Amino acid sequence: VAPDNLRAVPGRGSEGEVGVRSYRVGSLRWMEELGVDLGALAEPARAQQQQGATLSAMAERTAQGLTLCALMAFGDEPKPGAREALAALRARGIRTVMISGDNRGAAEAMARRLGLRPEAGEVRAEVLPGDKAAQIAALRDAGTGAAGRQVVAMVGDGVNDAPALAAADVGLAMGNGTDVAMHAAGITLMRGDLALVAAALDISDRTVAKIRQNLFWAFIYNVAGIPLAALGFLNPVVAGAAMAMSS
Repeated sequence: VAPDNLRAVPGRGSEGEVGVRSYRVGSLRWMEELGVDLGALAEPARAQQQQGATLSAMAERTAQGLTLCALMAFGDEPKPGAREALAALRARGIRTVMISGDNRGAAEAMARRLGLRPEAGEVRAEVLPGDKAAQIAALRDAGTGAAGRQVVAMVGDGVNDAPALAAADVGLAMGNGTDVAMHAAGITLMRGDLALVAAALDISDRTVAKIRQNLFWAFIYNVAGIPLAALGFLNPVVAGAAMAMSS
């Protein structure tokens, strides 16, 4: 039976009615905010979280308030090649941090599978969608030394990632992600392959190097040509031809 009056609650879950019965489905944090008692399922829920599972609960609105109906555990699998992609970024001297809305146990378990170190602050867990941009700002302001500021790139593909993609110095969206993420990001990767992040940085570095190279030769060309032209040693026709060749 399809639910009626279905409404999404950002960062928490969804609610709706099935017939005359009203339900809430969402995170344990939301259930706690709503005053739902997990009862005998509290201990199994804690055990599942410690094993790295992401938990959701379903509660029904009754005359006595919200009553727990079910507890659901989900396990995530990392994208193929994600661990290697993060290793490639670290090899370039780039610090990688995972920002997740999952509970800390699940986020840290996934981080370790990817080669990240939760103990080194490389995991930000239980972050609501509206707070991801604030996490980007905090990472940017965590710089040390004379610069006092870090350049932060954000990689994401979902609706909840859009504010953080826009807030980052460089936003990279996945081509198979949501439209709002791609509109918020400055770069869209053609595939949902994290290895393309390092490739995009390589292309950027080579592009900047080529721009600097071109500016150097243009500067040298003008430094040499302007005095010759001013002294009358450079025919305008020759100067025009040389300019076209240099371009």
